[in-house]
Amino acid sequence: MTDLTDRGKAFRSAIAAFIEARREAKLKGKDDDAGVASKYDYATWLADAARRVGQIQAVTHVLKATHPDARGSSLHVAPNNLPQRTEIGTHVLGDDYAEDVVGNAAALDVFKFLKIEVDDRRLLDWMQAGDADLCSALHPDTTVATGWMDTFGKLVRSDPTPSSHEAAKQVYWLVGEEPSNDVDYHLLQPLFSSSLAHAIHADIQDARFGEGNKLARQAFRTKEAYEAPYRDYRNLIARKLGGTKPQNISQLNSERGGINYLLASLPPTWDLDRPRKLLKLDSAMDRLAYFKSVRKQVKTLADFLLADPPANDATRTLRRKIEQELGNQLALFAAETHARFEPGWTCDPDCMLPLCERLWLDPERTELPLREGHEQEDADFKAAYERGDWPDEVAGRFANWINAQLREAGLPTVGDAEHKHWARQAIVDAAWPVPLQRRAPAGGEA
Repeated sequence: MTDLTDRGKAFRSAIAAFIEARREAKLKGKDDDAGVASKYDYATWLADAARRVGQIQAVTHVLKATHPDARGSSLHVAPNNLPQRTEIGTHVLGDDYAEDVVGNAAALDVFKFLKIEVDDRRLLDWMQAGDADLCSALHPDTTVATGWMDTFGKLVRSDPTPSSHEAAKQVYWLVGEEPSNDVDYHLLQPLFSSSLAHAIHADIQDARFGEGNKLARQAFRTKEAYEAPYRDYRNLIARKLGGTKPQNISQLNSERGGINYLLASLPPTWDLDRPRKLLKLDSAMDRLAYFKSVRKQVKTLADFLLADPPANDATRTLRRKIEQELGNQLALFAAETHARFEPGWTCDPDCMLPLCERLWLDPERTELPLREGHEQEDADFKAAYERGDWPDEVAGRFANWINAQLREAGLPTVGDAEHKHWARQAIVDAAWPVPLQRRAPAGGEA
């Protein structure tokens, strides 16, 4: 066996420690098994890893994140090789990005092996660079070691002929002159950037649970000076990929527990007039009538129904459009209230709103520290929020309000059937952990 350099010894020691840790984990709590233990012999394990590395692929953009049954190509594109645009995208990651791995989940331990760092670089990087010390540490036979180096280095590879799949997102873009001619279209396939999603996930997790931002949040709540900025991501939605087996999507998706955050995409509000406070009111629905175009939409619906239109598709389509616009206004009313009132405003003694509406319009109150002398009240508020039944109650109150408006307009026949119908139109925004935009099946009487 050729004498190893100090660097070669460092490589071999790091590799041997990794293999030994795998062996101990496999045999933990079991009697020594010579057959199993032999698989973790240094050369034996490396030979097996070199065989299995072809079952996985390092990528930045994951196809299965779009649909778990998609069978096309995932891609590896270094962020610096992407067009450098002003918009936020994968290109902003530069050299500091996480590579993902797709393929056989049973071979993911090979990727963990290749991520071992020696001299501040991964084994994968040293293999791709053809490092002589690493080569000698892998195997005394140079031919074998060189073959392993080449095989492991191909973890990052591209399909010679990238393919799409019917389960993938596809956009056919007309590049020719004749829409009826298939060859005049160019196929665009948007791909999920797992590297970018991982960076965003890490930042959001730090903002939500990091100790530094926790202190900044406390200072913000108590209006005290703090040396660092306070970061907050509101109205997040957690999209779960892979179900109970997130590793089937990709390695990074598994590390995130399948959670991929979606940021709120509410349109900007240009109305600079602050809404009247919702204090000394029995219901926020009393203010809903004065929000945006709600009064006009209710009148349009009432006039339409009073005209007794024919029961056909055109009537149903127009009615559905008006109803959905009213449901959207309910969601926007809540979003504007969240943005313009400080969390905890429902603690005001003059707040007379029912509990379900307080939970709906002041969800961030659940993140505030318990007030001295009101600990039980605040704890009950948080518990009620987490039970998650209040969106249905809000939907029911919305339905009652719509029925009352229609009766005033001259439609006395509206009743329980209409109540259930209006409740189904309600879009009640609820911040995490209650799912956003839950659509109540029927609502409840207020």
